[in-house]
Amino acid sequence: MRPMRLGLLAALIVAVMAPVTAMAAAKAPTVDADSRKAGMAAAPAIVQAAGVSCQVSDARLAGKSPPDKKTGSLGATVYEVACGSTGIGFLIQAPATGAPTIFSCLVANYPADMGTPPNPCILPDNQNLKGGIAALATKAKVPCAPDKVRGIGQTATNTVIEMSCPSGSGYIVLAAAPLDLTKDATSMNCLAYDAANSNVKCMLSQPAQRVAVADKIASQAQPNCTVKDRRFVGLLTDGTEGYEFACNDGKGYIVKVNSQGAVAETLDCAKLSGSSCTLTDTRAATAEQAGLYTKLAKNAGSNCTVSRYAIFPAQGDKEVVELVCSDGNGAIGMFPATGKGAVLDCGHALIAGYRCTLGKADLEGLTADLKKLDKKDCTVSSTGSPLKAPDGSIRLEVACADGLPGYMMTFADPTAPAKEATGCAFVGTCVLPTNKKKG
Repeated sequence: MRPMRLGLLAALIVAVMAPVTAMAAAKAPTVDADSRKAGMAAAPAIVQAAGVSCQVSDARLAGKSPPDKKTGSLGATVYEVACGSTGIGFLIQAPATGAPTIFSCLVANYPADMGTPPNPCILPDNQNLKGGIAALATKAKVPCAPDKVRGIGQTATNTVIEMSCPSGSGYIVLAAAPLDLTKDATSMNCLAYDAANSNVKCMLSQPAQRVAVADKIASQAQPNCTVKDRRFVGLLTDGTEGYEFACNDGKGYIVKVNSQGAVAETLDCAKLSGSSCTLTDTRAATAEQAGLYTKLAKNAGSNCTVSRYAIFPAQGDKEVVELVCSDGNGAIGMFPATGKGAVLDCGHALIAGYRCTLGKADLEGLTADLKKLDKKDCTVSSTGSPLKAPDGSIRLEVACADGLPGYMMTFADPTAPAKEATGCAFVGTCVLPTNKKKG
């Protein structure tokens, strides 16, 4: 994120608003008739010319700065405008020449230092901004009704706001500048800023409070996990937020939380490849999981001793896993939540829609199917892509190791042997090099 230049912005605000400092400090600020008359006479046209999304319902002359020969300034006039009872108004610095500078009453009334606003918006519709804040939170998908707000500042394109939830979690909201509640806004969890070297920091709650919220997520996702360490992973590609938790028992999880703050999915670090989990030493958990898959494979009638594995997306209650056996051969395990699963060799896995990529693609199962169909002259060396026939069966072209024409095999079920095999010499659709008709 670009630097906010907040110090310069604050200095400018104080300079041009100095004439109204005393009024802003009053416990029950009032607007005199002359200020309102001057504001309503000039401000609506300025707002319209600047293209600001505001139907001006009230306005006042807030102050003036005189010309300054040293800086070359020709002076400026500051107005406050209200945008109705449900909107958020603005302070407008209108120079003698040039475009006006416009910033939100949200920034003015809830200053970054969380102190008493030195120059707040005081028009009646701008004193209670809760409705506008709620609308902004909804637009930015903040998963709570904020109980605290801090106006960090604004850049040329963004208004930057911090919002805190009653639970202790917090969010940085990026909205349009000038602030426009009809335009898109985004939010990012304060935990991301806690871990980053950024010029934007969350101050409405303490990091310990935000971490405590993360621990509540862990207890919802994995009640048996006594949290040893935790980290905020960040915003994930599916729009959820990711949290990693390391447990005292050596296990670890990544929990995905949706925009409503509810647990969307829990991922076991032992089943994740690569460096997804950084807090958990997954070697022991991975070995334990490999042992579990070995047991499931044996229960399915396979003699595969699993040394490595990778998880495919689940199919309902069925877990689909690519297995690498101790002899280097690959296989695909399909294990339901209850009952007996199935382990497919890499040839039959193609019929089910899966391809082995980790281990050696063992095609001996297809060779065995051919022998059962009295096609004993072919040792399968490669395959084509599976094709679905009109009757729902799956057809798989295979090539033979001796270079002679192979076969088009037909399967009704990936867990069952082929029901027939037709020589490519009699099939016009074979495409593997050794299977094409010569001449």
